[in-house]
Parts: sequence; structure tokens; C-alpha cells
Amino acid sequence: MSDVKISSSILKGTVIAPPSKSAAHRALICSFLAGGGTVSPIINSKDMEATVGVIDALKRGESTLDCIESGSTLRFMIPVAAAFGKEVTFIGQGRLPQRPIGEYLELLPKHNVNVKSDGGLPLTISGQLKNGSYEISGDVSSQYVTGLLLALADLEGDSAVILTTPLQSKPYVDMTVKVMKDYGVEIKETDFGYLIHGGQEFKRLDYTVEGDWSQAAFFLVAGALGGDVTVLGLDMNTTQGDKGILDVLKSFGAEIEIKENSVRCVKSRLKGCVVDATDIPDLVPIVAALGAFSGGKTIIKGAQRLRYKESDRIKSVVDNLKLIGTDVTETEDGMIINGSARLHSARLKGYNDHRIVMAFSVAALFLDGETVIDDAESINKSYPAFFKDYNKIGGKAYVL
Repeated sequence: MSDVKISSSILKGTVIAPPSKSAAHRALICSFLAGGGTVSPIINSKDMEATVGVIDALKRGESTLDCIESGSTLRFMIPVAAAFGKEVTFIGQGRLPQRPIGEYLELLPKHNVNVKSDGGLPLTISGQLKNGSYEISGDVSSQYVTGLLLALADLEGDSAVILTTPLQSKPYVDMTVKVMKDYGVEIKETDFGYLIHGGQEFKRLDYTVEGDWSQAAFFLVAGALGGDVTVLGLDMNTTQGDKGILDVLKSFGAEIEIKENSVRCVKSRLKGCVVDATDIPDLVPIVAALGAFSGGKTIIKGAQRLRYKESDRIKSVVDNLKLIGTDVTETEDGMIINGSARLHSARLKGYNDHRIVMAFSVAALFLDGETVIDDAESINKSYPAFFKDYNKIGGKAYVL
């Protein structure tokens, strides 16, 4: 395990957004179902390694599918693998074996799939998935819905995904529908959820992955707090929900310059606000860092699902904020932050969580002295080049 030591500095310059891992997950699976075609660029991260590895294992007829620590890979590929009707066992690492898959454990046996699990991983499935009506809660994880849409479109016969509660993180499902449409597969959104016509053919194509808004957010916040940062390679017409960072920054009062494929954010006079994270849960760590240095009160709500990520992200963020001197109160679905410019360096925990490490690396820019964060290697899950890009525009981060 490695630490990163960070000295205060100002980020000024241009960063190219890495390719979106959310879009890449979906495109890789669509390409697999199409039987060919390329997907590029793909970031060399653990999450991408997981999806590529599971797909390659299925192609080779292997029975053990290692999702590493990727919740997206796991929840997308369970129904996709079930659609092929083979007996396979899903395994994982880190906190992934404990992350929820209960919706599938209850739902899949109703549609001809046998499941063997003690509530998490390992999970063994057998039997071929059948079309039909799938009733599922929309407030646990949108990843279940995405997995079902990908799988059901490849089956014969029509199916319906019926949401029994309102869908949270809907932009992620919108992205799924958009990527599937790019591959020639139509999903119809209805009042009850989604209608999927079976027997559709995924077409082969060479897919270009757009830039990642969730990763761009770290650098844009660094610019707003005390720098001048431009992020290139961003699609302004994206379905990525994390483009919502622009609305969040505007609510804080940040000065933003938006061009066709780039966003510039400069040091601004910031004031806390209320942030509903229902559709942007991955932004919570960096938004919390933003709130910590902004005047007044910031309330983050609607983030209860963060309890089940790579770490309990609500608790992880709150604990680290307290270590740097922030007046913060943890709530059931988020936190209340009283911002201050007088925060101090500390030894922080990364919780083996890439977004925690990256968010507090941004916070460390504005702390006195040296900040040390452990589990720095966790950035390899999604953005291995983060510290390289960070240092390229003025950061002082040294991985030990």
C-alpha cells in the first residue's frame, strides 16, 4: 500500500479528460454482444481491466469471472452472462464481495436462472435467462437496470423493466439507452420503466469513448477554489449525469467558461449551497471538498447509496473533513458542512477508495504544510494518471 505526500500549490493549466469509464463499460458489453468492433480510447484502469477480463473469460468459455472491485462490471454482467445460459461463478476483491446484489438474487430465479450465494460474492448462476416482466426497485442502484436492459435486448421475445420506486441516478440509465442506440438497439422509456423488444441485433462498429465528466470535476473544483484550470475533451451534449458538476459549481458561485469541447474554471468567491446528490452520487467527495472551503453552509443530501461504494463514502468524507478541521455533521443521506478558509494539513485515510484519494488531493492544495493520504494506489481503479496530470499543471504530489 502506498502513501501520497502533497504540499500546497496552485493548479494552472490544461488537462485532457480521460475517457469515460461509464461509457466504456457499456460500449465494451455492446461490442461483445455485437460479436466484434473496437472500443477506444480505454483508460488502463482496474475497472476497465475487470470488464475486459470478464468478457474475455466468457469468450474463452471459462467458468470463473473476476470482477476485481468493479460494481459496474458485476451488476452489468450478471444478467448478460445469464442470457448465455452457462454456469459461471462471479468473484471479486476488496469490498465488492460485500456490496449489494440482492435485487438479482430475488429477481433472477423468477426468470429461469438458478443462483447460489450467501448474499454476496462468490455468486454462481446457471440456467438461461428468459424474457418477461422484471419488477425492480429503482432506488438501490441504477446498475441493475442497465444490466437488465443490456441482457434482455439480446433475448427472443419482448420484456419490460417495471420500476417499483422512482429511479435514482437516472442519467446513468440514459447513458445506457444512448450507447445501446449507437449500437442499433432501441429501448423505449415508458411510464412504468422500460420496454425492450427482444431479438434485436447489436451492430458491429468502432466506438469512440467520450471524456469523463466525473474525473474532470476534480480539476474544475481545484480551479474554482484557487487556480485556473481548463479541461479539454468534454462533450457538452453528453448523457453523463456528472456533467452536473457545472450546475453545482454555478450554484457555489464559480466563474466558468464553457466552449465546444472544454470547460475553464478560475479562482472564485464561493458560497455554500444545498446539493441534491440523487443523480450525481460520484461527485459527493469532491463537492464536499468544495463546500469545506466555501463561505457559509453546504448541505449535501440524497447520497445514502454511498454507504455501499468502495468505502462508506459519507463516513469516509466526513472523517477526513474533521481531520483537517472542518465543522461537519454526518447525516443519514449526506452531510452538513460549515465552510472555512482556515483548515490545516493532516494525515488522511484513502479508505482504498479512488474518489476519496482524489478529492482530498484537491483539498490538500489549500492546506498549510504537508498532507499525507494513504492507499494512494487506489486511483488505479479509475484514473491511474491522476497524479501525473495533477503535477503537470502545478501540483506537488509525491507517491511514496
